[in-house]
Amino acid sequence: MLRDARPRRSVLYMPGSNLRALEKGRTVPADGLILDLEDAVAPDAKPTARDQVCAAVQRGGYGKRELLIRVNGLNTPWGHDDLVAASRSGADGILIPKAESADAVRQVLSVMDAAGAPSGMGVWCMIETPRGVLRAEEIAGASERLVGLVLGTSDLGKDLRCAHTRMRLPMIASLELCLLAARAYGLVALDGVYLDLTDDEGFAYSCVQGSELGFDGKTLIHPKTLAKANEVFTPSPDEVEWSRRVIENLAAAGAEGKGVVVMDGKLIENLHVVAAQRVVTMDTAIRDMGW
Repeated sequence: MLRDARPRRSVLYMPGSNLRALEKGRTVPADGLILDLEDAVAPDAKPTARDQVCAAVQRGGYGKRELLIRVNGLNTPWGHDDLVAASRSGADGILIPKAESADAVRQVLSVMDAAGAPSGMGVWCMIETPRGVLRAEEIAGASERLVGLVLGTSDLGKDLRCAHTRMRLPMIASLELCLLAARAYGLVALDGVYLDLTDDEGFAYSCVQGSELGFDGKTLIHPKTLAKANEVFTPSPDEVEWSRRVIENLAAAGAEGKGVVVMDGKLIENLHVVAAQRVVTMDTAIRDMGW
C-alpha cells in the first residue's frame, strides 16, 4: 500500500446526514473527505446517514479525492452495520473512532473481512483519548492494512482538561507521541481540527505549526479553511527546486564514487535525497490534483 503516494494536505469532515454536503464534496478543493457517520450525526439519523454516504460513494463523481468513512464504534448500536456497509461501499478507507488498542483494530478488520472488504481498502485510526495516545505505538503496529492516524484534538483536550491555546503547548506531548508512532510504522499522520472559524490568524498558525511538527495535513470542519491548509502543506517552489538539485547533485557525485556532496555550503548525503524525493513526488501529485 503506497501510503505516501497521494496528498493529504486538507481532509474535510462532511456530515453523512447532510445530502447537500455530500454533493458539495464533489466540487470542493479538498485532497480528502471524511464522510462522517459518528459525531456529526444525531442518533436517530444514523441509519439514514449510513445509506446516504454509501450511495454517494457508489455514485462516484469525487474525482481524485480520497474518501474515508468514519463509522461508529463497534460498542455502539450502529457500529457493526456501519462497518459492513462501509466495507462494501467502494470508499478508499474506513476511519475508526476513539481507537485505544490493537485488539480494537483487529476486531474491525475481522468484521471488514467477513463483509468482503476489498484488500485495497485502508484502515485509519482516530487517536482522541489519553489511552489512545499512550497506546499509539501498539495501534500503529496493529496491521499492515493501517494507513494513518488522525488526531482528534477536541475530544483529547476534553479528556485532558487542558486549555485550547494557540500554541497548543498542553497537547504537544500527545501530538509528538502520535507522530512518533505513525512514522515508526510508515503511516500518514493528520493533525486535528481548529474549531474557531472566526479566527483566521489562529487557524493559519495551527496549520504552520502542524506542518512544522511533521503532520502530512490537517483535518478541517469547513470548506472556507481549505485554501489555507492546501497552501501551508504544499511544498514551496524554492523547496521543490532545492529538492531537485539535491537529487541531481548527489546522483552526479555518486557517479564519481562520492557518497556526499557540498551544495550551497551544506553537506548533502543519502538521507537528504530520501526527503528530497518525497518532496518532488508530492509536488507532482499535488499538481495532478488540480488545486
